[in-house]
Amino acid sequence: MIGTRRVLPRNMSIDAGLRADGIAVQDQFLASSQVRSLLECAHLRQARGDFDPARVGGRGPQRREEIRGDSTCWIIPPLLPAEEFLLQELERLRLRLNREAWLGLFELELHYAWYPPGTGYARHVDQPHGRGHRRVSLVLYLNDGWTPAAGGELRIFDAADRHREIEPIAGRLVCFLTADRAHAVLPTQRDRFSISGWFRARD
Repeated sequence: MIGTRRVLPRNMSIDAGLRADGIAVQDQFLASSQVRSLLECAHLRQARGDFDPARVGGRGPQRREEIRGDSTCWIIPPLLPAEEFLLQELERLRLRLNREAWLGLFELELHYAWYPPGTGYARHVDQPHGRGHRRVSLVLYLNDGWTPAAGGELRIFDAADRHREIEPIAGRLVCFLTADRAHAVLPTQRDRFSISGWFRARD
């Protein structure tokens, strides 16, 4: 098995990383102040009860904490100012990926994910069975002051079943081609917040 802290060189763009091996990492995708504002948005939505326990299973989904322990909140209107700014930045990224990587991306679905201490997400793929509309998976981390002892890494597998691990550091954006890309969230030792979603093709 392979475990590395960095997936790609700093100077490789997201579109170049996706073309190279289907995975791209960009640190400081947003300014620190903007990341803090998004974390405040997550806490606000959490306080008002917008988060729901995540479920697994395409038909009759169930809560299975031994598989997936996070709670999620979809980012839908009405949006908070920091969320509007994020969507503008991701729209610029979508247009660039279409221009440079010819991915045919048309829309975005996005949610907050909160993992309490002791939770993770077992190995899985993001593409629902028989459907190919999710083309690029993405995750933006909101965790300031993260240390290796906190765990919670994103583990991404390749076709040979080797894996790479990426720490959930504030401001880090991870993108990967969705189809057949197995990945997992390792158990976290502290509250772990991110914004996750998919660039989609037309159904």
